[in-house]
Amino acid sequence: MARSVNVAIIGAGVSGLVAARELQREGHRVVVFEKSHRIGGTWAYDPRTESDPLGNDPNREIIHSSLYLSMRTNIPRQLMGYLDYPFVKRETGDQRTFPGHEEVLRFLDDFAEEFGILELTRFESEVLRVELVGERKEEGWLVEWRSRGSESLSRETFEAVVVCSGHNTVPKLAEIPGIENWKRHQMHSHNYRTPDPFKGQAVVIIGKGPSGFDISKDISKVAKEVHIAVRMNPMFVNGVKLQDFQNLSHHSPIKCVYEDGLVEFEDGSSVYADAVVHCTGYKYHFPFLRTKGIVDVEESRVGPLYKHVFPPALAPWLCFIGITSHDPAFLIYELQSKWVAKVLSGKVELPSTEEMMDCVQNHYKFMEDNQIPKHHTHILRPHQADYKDWLVEKSGQGALEEWREKMFSEVLSKFLEMQLFHIDQRDDGYWHSILHSSSSSPPSQNP
Repeated sequence: MARSVNVAIIGAGVSGLVAARELQREGHRVVVFEKSHRIGGTWAYDPRTESDPLGNDPNREIIHSSLYLSMRTNIPRQLMGYLDYPFVKRETGDQRTFPGHEEVLRFLDDFAEEFGILELTRFESEVLRVELVGERKEEGWLVEWRSRGSESLSRETFEAVVVCSGHNTVPKLAEIPGIENWKRHQMHSHNYRTPDPFKGQAVVIIGKGPSGFDISKDISKVAKEVHIAVRMNPMFVNGVKLQDFQNLSHHSPIKCVYEDGLVEFEDGSSVYADAVVHCTGYKYHFPFLRTKGIVDVEESRVGPLYKHVFPPALAPWLCFIGITSHDPAFLIYELQSKWVAKVLSGKVELPSTEEMMDCVQNHYKFMEDNQIPKHHTHILRPHQADYKDWLVEKSGQGALEEWREKMFSEVLSKFLEMQLFHIDQRDDGYWHSILHSSSSSPPSQNP
């Protein structure tokens, strides 16, 4: 007989919403804690920025969302829905294949309303502590939170806790020689919203990931010049230098910065800059979690986690959904949620604690033997297909459609080309033949 468990979910973003639906479908009793006044997590745009633009001050008010105003999706909407709830074009909405963040939030709002998740959610409730009630994991978890505007703390005990608090909020900064003497402006992309503050300036962007790509183009519309510092200079192909794009220039990493504003690059070039923007990613951060050292974070490795979800010593009563990266998040989080829901109901059994720990250690050894850096622990590619197939098997989900992987591979390839030449071609005309070809078109969606 399936069991019903009283579960606390921390966060009402993409992972928290689908976790709530899947747990509820399995008959579990769910409470979602959300610090904000609404669902959506990082997809809920907040024009405010933090008092410390670098995100270093521990006393700052933390703004959860890292969205900038011009943000659009970098994967097509066909890959951003849930398996039985696709992200379709709405007659009154953003019709683009790569819609803006406002359309994604509308989709999440519709999803939450459709499946009754709003009624399960305690809004403006910041979780401050999650800790075992006793010495044994079976005794439950104490969840302590504070409601906005209240000085008092509330406490409640749950049988299980699912952490869905995201990992795009706490900035990770580049290490730059001389930065302690830098007198001019610097910030992390977490606090970037619009290009207006950089009008007429010379700006150095560190990083060429999705945020670096978008923000450098956004700032270039108003800045005097934008200089992008990256480990691998994309403007050199087979030793031949490509033309810089408009007022964008590419350089090797920063060698040193100086008090007078000079930025010196490893390739010998230099520029006097007004600002430095760190587009350098984020740290995993769970300040509310008390596990007596069983789970910790080191160099972007949350561990130990069996299959990126369960800490072996605390499973199945504590788990994480949404830790992985470098594959379409909506699908991965949904499959993880289906698995977790069935494990908690007793329909799917986990291996023993020792077997799960052995699996984790084998993964770490594989990384070490192949010289994969520790901070890549939760990056799925190039093994994402095996991971998804494993989740499909464990969760009882039917086989995934082949077009999903084909479409993402094609999109990824094209975006690498776009970054190479720093040209954004996220328009439906350019992508029509790619996304709706016979090899990669979802049968249920038309252009």
